[in-house]
Amino acid sequence: MTAYTVHSSAPEQRPSQNNDRFATLTFERHVSTAPTELWHVWTAPAARAIWAAPSPHVTMEILDADPTLGGREISLCKAEGQPDIRCECGWLALQTPDCSVNYEVVSSEGMTRSVALVTAIISPAGQASRLAVTVQLSSLAPGMEAGYREGFDAGLSNLADVAERTMILQRVIKAPRPLVWKAWMNAETLPQWWGPEGFSCRTQRIDLRANGEWVFDMIAPDGTIFPNHHLYHEVREEERIAYSLLWGENGPKHADAWASFEDRGETTQVTLGMVFSTASEFREAKGFGAVELGLQTLGKLERFVTSAP
Repeated sequence: MTAYTVHSSAPEQRPSQNNDRFATLTFERHVSTAPTELWHVWTAPAARAIWAAPSPHVTMEILDADPTLGGREISLCKAEGQPDIRCECGWLALQTPDCSVNYEVVSSEGMTRSVALVTAIISPAGQASRLAVTVQLSSLAPGMEAGYREGFDAGLSNLADVAERTMILQRVIKAPRPLVWKAWMNAETLPQWWGPEGFSCRTQRIDLRANGEWVFDMIAPDGTIFPNHHLYHEVREEERIAYSLLWGENGPKHADAWASFEDRGETTQVTLGMVFSTASEFREAKGFGAVELGLQTLGKLERFVTSAP
């Protein structure tokens, strides 16, 4: 996915000078999060959809995404009064959590405007991370280099902000992926294990499909009730889900979340990611133990699938 900036002028389809065709662009960000967490923000489609738009006036719609080696991502960059910019991204190398390489083909109104090779290197920087991105750009229309410079610069600043309010929880569950998926994406079984130790769920409505929802109460051991509303945006069979977390039915959103499921032989690595709406909500969640409580939830999932007959 490119964070390409949309320009108002309608460019011609051929650069006026051959030396305008090629450029190597470099970008660097210092991000106050660990490399493993930054890697997920860089590669997870749900996170990329949040940070990739270069400005509030541009929206990014992901049409399809497969963040695996050889997989591709198709997205549309939209701005009012401008033709949509289509970007096809293909993952050529994924070395978790250090390096990714992808190609990008940018087109508009059926015409290819540029092709690029994007290399991202993530390295530790004390308790934080350094992200270095190199874009080797081949332009087929004028204005692409300037658009890439502006767009990537803005997009990577967004990424740094998103990474600093993202929580990543992982657990390798001793059960095959189809079994783990079935326990998560089943309206009868999900409420049985969801939530930290001692919590229970009281469901009002549940529809675990794309554009579906789960309206429920989390009930603490002391009887305190926490209303919840999950809105499901994407369901990719046995691979991942993406959803929003609301404070109660149709209440304010406090996070965008995703869960991914990866085969590890006879086990499954589950990754649960949450991008909190504000930095203060992220700090508040960490303060009341959201990491520990979330890991307890994944632990309950493992007990559920391994104890099932």
